[in-house]
Amino acid sequence: MIKDRVTQEEYFNRQIQLWGSSVQQSLQKKKIAIIGAGGLGCSLAMALGTSGIGEIHMVDFDTVSDHNIHRQIAFTLEDEGKNKAKTVAKLMEKKNPFLKAVAFEMDFEAFTTMGNRYDLILDATDNLPTRAQIDKFAKACETPWIYASVEEFNGQVCFFEEASFQVFNLSDHKPGGITAPIVMHIASLQANLALRFLAGLPVAKDKLYYLYFNGEGELVIQKFEMPKA
Repeated sequence: MIKDRVTQEEYFNRQIQLWGSSVQQSLQKKKIAIIGAGGLGCSLAMALGTSGIGEIHMVDFDTVSDHNIHRQIAFTLEDEGKNKAKTVAKLMEKKNPFLKAVAFEMDFEAFTTMGNRYDLILDATDNLPTRAQIDKFAKACETPWIYASVEEFNGQVCFFEEASFQVFNLSDHKPGGITAPIVMHIASLQANLALRFLAGLPVAKDKLYYLYFNGEGELVIQKFEMPKA
C-alpha cells in the first residue's frame, strides 16, 4: 500500500513548511466540487488534487476527444472516448493516496439534485448559462464559488460570495480559440484563491481579475469590483 510507504507529513512537506501541520490537517476535512473536467478542470485537478484537500468531486458528462488533449493536461491519446470526470478522478487518486476523488458522469443540472454540500465550488465550464446555474445553486446553498473563463490569450477569474453574476451577458458564447498556457495560467490563479480560502488565509472576494497580453506581449492585469446581488 502506498499509504504505508509515505506519510502525509512527507507527502505535503513543502506546504507544511509554509503554514504548519494544523492548517494542513484542516484541509483534509474540506470537500470541494469542480464543475467541468476539460481544460480548466484538468489543471485545477492537478493543482488541488495534490494539495491535501480531503475530498474532490469532479462533474462532467463529456468524453475525451483528440482535439481536447493539447490543453487538457490530465489526458493522453489513450484516454480518447473515456469519460472526463472519471479519468481525472482516477488520476488524482493515483497521485495522492490521501484523497477521495468522486466522479459524477452527468450535467450540472442533474448534479444539483444529488443533495451534496461543499466548502467551495469551482467553475471549470465553458459557457455562461451553466455558470449562471452554478451561481444560483451556490447562493441557494450559501457556498462560495470561483468563476473562471479563458479565450485566446485572455482570461478572467472571480471569487463569488455576495456579488451578482447577472452582470454577464448570458449568451452561449463559444471561444474562437484557446492557447494551452493561458488555460493553465488562469486555472493556477483560480486554484491559488481556492487553496488560500480553504486554508483560512485572506482572499479578495467579489473582485474580477481580467488578465490579457497586450500588443507588445506584456501581461496586463485589471481588477473590477463586482456589484452585489
